[in-house]
Amino acid sequence: MVQTNENSAAGWQREIYLNGFAGHRMSVPISLSTLEQQAEKAMSPAAWAYIAGGAGLESTVANNRSAFEQYKIVPRMLRDVSNRDTRVSLFDQTFPSPLMLAPVGVLELVHPDADVAVGRAAAALDVPYIFSNQASKPMEEVAAAMGMSPRWFQLYWSKSRDLVASFVQRAEKCGCSAIVVTLDTTMLGWRSRDLDGAYLPFMEGKGIAQYTSDPVFQKLMDEPTDPNVRRTITAHSLAGLVKMVNSYPGTGFLNKLRSGRPIKAVQKFISIYSNPALTWDDLAFLRQHTKLPVLLKGVLHPDDARQALDYGVQGIIISNHGGRQVDGSIGTLQALPAIAKAVNKQVPILLDGGVRGGADMFKALALGATAVCIGRPYAYGLAIAGQRGVYEVLRHFMADFELTMALAGCRSISEISAETLAA
Repeated sequence: MVQTNENSAAGWQREIYLNGFAGHRMSVPISLSTLEQQAEKAMSPAAWAYIAGGAGLESTVANNRSAFEQYKIVPRMLRDVSNRDTRVSLFDQTFPSPLMLAPVGVLELVHPDADVAVGRAAAALDVPYIFSNQASKPMEEVAAAMGMSPRWFQLYWSKSRDLVASFVQRAEKCGCSAIVVTLDTTMLGWRSRDLDGAYLPFMEGKGIAQYTSDPVFQKLMDEPTDPNVRRTITAHSLAGLVKMVNSYPGTGFLNKLRSGRPIKAVQKFISIYSNPALTWDDLAFLRQHTKLPVLLKGVLHPDDARQALDYGVQGIIISNHGGRQVDGSIGTLQALPAIAKAVNKQVPILLDGGVRGGADMFKALALGATAVCIGRPYAYGLAIAGQRGVYEVLRHFMADFELTMALAGCRSISEISAETLAA
């Protein structure tokens, strides 16, 4: 296949067409609807439900998309856009595009290389990757695969403060340059597809690699468990036990089984995973344990954005967890204008939810976002073609955004404003 070293949109288009002329297609479809269809075929039904599903009737998933349709781009003509600059700066780092990878958990459901494949693809393009708290690979392993490329860490605030401190300290040591505290998952939402399948991957020990690789969690596992819990032994539960043992780090199936550690890990994780008692005042604890910038993910109301500023956070991520937590919630782009007004450029605002192309990225920036995050699209690329699939999805988004920006008459991100849109 033909390869070009040019990272511009024109270079990527040329590579696609030259390879097409030689009879080679991209590893993943460029059409997002086709990408989704092929990804579903590549995943098991349980994996597809977990990755693609939303809460309740999934109206929030739909709201994330419909919010983008409320705004139309108004292209301007006869402006010299021969030189284009899509770079964005965040926390003293400059990235080639206003595109980041949102944390997606349990990627081993999608591809065996999971987070490592995503990290390598992101590193190849210098796109920041927000490591998932519910990763399938420990953060240190993914960081090693990425070299010096940018990464942040997503934090789910568990019931153990010692574990919270350990996670953020590990994130610092492995080169993460920001901590993203996810606020909207202090308990699991009513996720209809997962409930219909009666399947939660954590029960099989999947998606808890950050925990089993943590020294604090290993000590927590030695605490006594609830003696009143009784489990029915069935062929299905035994099969789940096998998966649980296989998911636990280390070698030797029987040795791991005899140790009881795989079962203890799942039991302890389930008991401390999230903390519904979390309040604004808990943020002070985080500041005591990290010098990294702290962003709050899950903000949808301007009053919460103002309060975040009062508590000294360094950034806000507008998110409704991809529609997986509250059914009937406001779409993220719908929330953006009011939050942007409340924040008034005091800290960066990122938008996560429903972004499916370069035009969506453009609209988000025009309404006040500093950058955007994507989740499901790169997971779909991973399902279809592993690391290469993620890489191509990112190139498609970056090229689409650059072309949209230029064809709208903007030479740089600084020229994208509300005046480029019509409601």
